[in-house]
Amino acid sequence: MNAQATILRKIWIFIILTLAVSSVWYFTMILTGSAHDVGLLWMWSPGLAAILTQLIFKGSLQDFAWRPGPTRYLLLAALIPVAYSVTIYGIAWITGVAGFRNPSKNLLIAFVPGFFLYCFAALGEEIGWRGFLVPHLMKITSFAKTVVISWIIWALWHYPAILWADYQSDASRWFDLASLTITIIGLSAMTAWMRLKSGSIWPAVIWHGVHNLLIQAVFLAMTVDTDVSEYVVDDFGIGVVITGIILAIVFLKRGMEFSEEGMRSTVGAG
Repeated sequence: MNAQATILRKIWIFIILTLAVSSVWYFTMILTGSAHDVGLLWMWSPGLAAILTQLIFKGSLQDFAWRPGPTRYLLLAALIPVAYSVTIYGIAWITGVAGFRNPSKNLLIAFVPGFFLYCFAALGEEIGWRGFLVPHLMKITSFAKTVVISWIIWALWHYPAILWADYQSDASRWFDLASLTITIIGLSAMTAWMRLKSGSIWPAVIWHGVHNLLIQAVFLAMTVDTDVSEYVVDDFGIGVVITGIILAIVFLKRGMEFSEEGMRSTVGAG
């Protein structure tokens, strides 16, 4: 079996294992109606699948790129979600699209431990998506196709939690599916670029943790719902959709710097 066929086989095994492990939590979500009760375990499904795949193929877990990489990418990973979160919620509050409430003392105290908790949860996903999937795809295809394939898999992985549990906004589920799907194309491009440019999984982990902390928790807790706020803020609002489109344009263009041959010589296949 040639190298590309082996890599493709590894990718399919990873996808199958991710579905198998995630299905345990999908079933629990359907029974309870709650994605949040098993959220941490669900988010670690891709990571566990990636680890199992590496072990099956006798690959090294070091291939997940544990070194922190250049500091500038870690800072960029933290600043980007801060920038768009402040912009999205700030505009919503100023315009009255959503109401504003002062943050509680408990919310401020919980910010630092919340950051580490959200990053730990994000690590489970990122081991799978950017630690395993992206570098393996880059061994057999272009950056643009890597982004598209990882986008489709990442988006579909969220669908059961939206359709059959409470990972959703107060808008319709079809609106949430559409908005999340559009948003994730930009997030896939940005995180793939960060992973490949930095040579590290940690920029993607930091971005993911900060995004979830601010978009889903801190700023959402500071927001008073209105008749239209669910269409603007949170993980499914127009704000993150526009952000996703902008990120897709920026990082798909920047990703063209990665030649197929160049990346195949620098990204380990495991």
